[in-house]
Amino acid sequence: MKKIIILLCFPIFLFAQVHQYTSSNIHSHNDYANALPFIAAYTNEVGVIEADVFLSNNDLFVAHTLADITLNSTLKKQYLEPLVSKIKALKGKVYPNDKPLILMIDVKSDAVPSLQMIVQQLEIYPEITDNKSLKIIISGNRPDPSLWKNYPSYISFDGRINEIYTTEQLARIEMISEDLKNHTVWNGKGVLAASDSEKIEAIINSVHEQHKKIRFWSTQDNVNTWIALMNLDVDYIATDNTTKLVQFITDLKANSYKNTDFYETYIPKKDLAFAKVKKPKNIILLIGDGMGLTQIYAGYTANKGQLNILNMPVQGFSITNASDSYITDSAAAATAMATGHKTNNRFIGVDENGKPLVSIIQKLVKNNFQTALISSGNITDATPAAFYAKQTDRSFNEAIALDFLTYPTDILIGGGTKEFINRKDGNNLAKQLQEKGYTFSDKFSMIDSISNTKFVIADNGAVVSKKDGRCDFLSKAFTKTIETFSKSKKPFFIMEEGAQIDYGGHKNELDYVVRELLDFDQLVGLAMKYVDNNNETLLIVTADHETGGLSLIDGNIEKGSVHGNFSTNDHTAVLVPVFAYGPAAETFIGTYQNTAIFDKIQSLLLQN
Repeated sequence: MKKIIILLCFPIFLFAQVHQYTSSNIHSHNDYANALPFIAAYTNEVGVIEADVFLSNNDLFVAHTLADITLNSTLKKQYLEPLVSKIKALKGKVYPNDKPLILMIDVKSDAVPSLQMIVQQLEIYPEITDNKSLKIIISGNRPDPSLWKNYPSYISFDGRINEIYTTEQLARIEMISEDLKNHTVWNGKGVLAASDSEKIEAIINSVHEQHKKIRFWSTQDNVNTWIALMNLDVDYIATDNTTKLVQFITDLKANSYKNTDFYETYIPKKDLAFAKVKKPKNIILLIGDGMGLTQIYAGYTANKGQLNILNMPVQGFSITNASDSYITDSAAAATAMATGHKTNNRFIGVDENGKPLVSIIQKLVKNNFQTALISSGNITDATPAAFYAKQTDRSFNEAIALDFLTYPTDILIGGGTKEFINRKDGNNLAKQLQEKGYTFSDKFSMIDSISNTKFVIADNGAVVSKKDGRCDFLSKAFTKTIETFSKSKKPFFIMEEGAQIDYGGHKNELDYVVRELLDFDQLVGLAMKYVDNNNETLLIVTADHETGGLSLIDGNIEKGSVHGNFSTNDHTAVLVPVFAYGPAAETFIGTYQNTAIFDKIQSLLLQN
């Protein structure tokens, strides 16, 4: 039964690219011009290695022009001999995993005598001519197609768009190449003009209809061009930097996501008279850990142009730096929001000198508020911990859990089982909590059976990632908390964290980020609906920081696909958004320090 549940909760993932690109789709253009001819391209296991050759003094020289020829720059020394050496070392394989390789010899001198010399030199190396994983393609100056039949079968040719071939001649063509400049003046920036794109796409389709592969020369050598060519389903992508393109292709899966599980967003009631309520009675604070504007727009793209967060009418920006660092961590950022004081990275609920700070939770509890902390991560981790713990390092998980006994909330839900019941110090915090009147459970599945208004759930299994099968943890925990608090007329404060947007950013996995963002956004929609039905409640949505330095380099809103790039596997210093909906939401308009979130909440809930 467990397997069935996991499958039902696990969204199907389909990679966005039609063509599954690998290093075999890389064409090492003018390879001889690289710092390490042949070696760099071969090490990267590219699909095509290109060398321009001139016939001179009864030998074949590799160079861009005749003037560039040197004594050591022969086809034999730079390509044939190193290739044979590799094949012998691999006992007949071209690459260790037996991937195919094309050696493209681009003839710059007279076609017929040059090709005669190429054949003469190749005949010396049966390791090349008899290898089924290796193909020799003649490009540039080629003999008339009517003569192709006179050459050995291991010789193939590079075709052209404007040439007409017989069936026999077409059989000798391995790929068809074309000058991209013949069809567009596009410089590789921005997007291809629609008319140019249609022309190029028609050319590609005509080549594929002949069951041939295509490559273009005169292409720009940058990420934007690679993406454009891949989106057009070009078979071989030319580059002068094989290492960079290999890395780009290697990262494609982690950096791309195509959604298949779409949802309708909640549209707030624009005519709701929040103005009649000067200040909110309750506040719901939702924190998307690691959520910057790019993460939000990635989610918007993946959900086909819909996102609950973006339906919230009030927006602002929060400045997140820590007191000792330009870039904050979650501990310092959450402490700033929870206490109104900047502090050092790694510090939890204490100032720069380690002195305990009074959190908003402590103040609200003294004023007879119901309070709850929820996280889709560990409840002793930095963000939730900053609202109740007082420690000089976020890694002191057991000490943080122990702090909860001193600075408790009514409800605490997340991971962190061992910090409560399998502690190194032998203390059983579950038992101590029960003695204080709490219900404790290490099974999130028991949440609906809890009738107590004070409870702690610490279940590591409930907070796996969405991609690993987590279901509606955030929404279910929120609903249970709201239902519990509704039994009393007392005001409440809820902080709920979507913790794993951050985890995906640290891993540099876009699918991880987007799935977590969309899950968090559905929680936002649920909270917005609650606000519309309970107009004394203010909803605030923000982040502690951005994670991953995510940029979006391609996407398709109609298809729900997005392609990003990460500049770091850590946090960045960029501003993070603040959204608000409900009475006094306009308080959160503008740009301010993250400490102001505490100040604004305190002013709204505690000051007359």
